[in-house]
Amino acid sequence: MTKSTAFRLLTTFLVLTSLSACDMVAGAGKDIQKAGAAITQQAQKTQAGM
Repeated sequence: MTKSTAFRLLTTFLVLTSLSACDMVAGAGKDIQKAGAAITQQAQKTQAGM
């Protein structure tokens, strides 16, 4: 395997890994946002009951 072939394979691997990491972070962001909305809703209900 030549150096240029190894470099291309490594670059492709890094790009694909980065793209999958972006999807994972975006999914985690949505989950955190939903949790925050649920906490806010419960806090508003509790505050209205005081």
